[in-house]
Amino acid sequence: MGAGVYPRPPVTIHVHPTADLAPRALLPGDPGRALAMAQTLLDEPRMFNHNRGLWGYTGPAKADGAPLTIQSTGMGGPSAAIVVHELIELGLEVALRVGTCGALADGLALGDLVVASAALARDGTSRALGAGDRATADPQLVAALAAAAGAAPATIVTTDLFYDPADHHAEWLAAGAVAVEMEAATLFAVCAAQGVRAGCLLAVSDILTTGRERIDHEGLVAAGERLGQVAVEALAL
Repeated sequence: MGAGVYPRPPVTIHVHPTADLAPRALLPGDPGRALAMAQTLLDEPRMFNHNRGLWGYTGPAKADGAPLTIQSTGMGGPSAAIVVHELIELGLEVALRVGTCGALADGLALGDLVVASAALARDGTSRALGAGDRATADPQLVAALAAAAGAAPATIVTTDLFYDPADHHAEWLAAGAVAVEMEAATLFAVCAAQGVRAGCLLAVSDILTTGRERIDHEGLVAAGERLGQVAVEALAL
């Protein structure tokens, strides 16, 4: 077992480790993106979890040789809260969400990267965890992500609804959010309560300024690859 890798403990309810957990993890929502990132970013990835379809992988990162886990969280705060809580029980020290978002502000294009310094808590899960109006990322991770991505940190908003009939976009934009997604505030709240460092790097998959403009498949694949590469670079800083 390599240095810095935690041994498998016997029991967690939803995450069933079949390999060692690294002290740092990338957390995409989509299991397919977790697989694609593992194939791109890890040397000889091993399946870490497949229970409940939440695929996860562990291996040495190609960028620096240090252990890295890539674990999907599923969609939305409730699923993310369970996965992150159990990863922390297993010994996780650094959690970095890597996902997609909808752009609320002008000036963001499909495929652009957004570094979240804070998330407006407009979801039920982070509020239930005591987040208040907003939840914040670890400042050192924010700075590293901003340097690696070449993007200024920004406030985003976390919501429970992908299809929002009330259309809160104008309200969120007025409150300072440049993009919307579904898990970051929960990640920040869970990690803050446990003393774990958390960050969030997003790729713009939808433009919401006028209706909805959606990224195509090739663009989404390319955005996922860039998300992983920038995230690993930031973790190595």
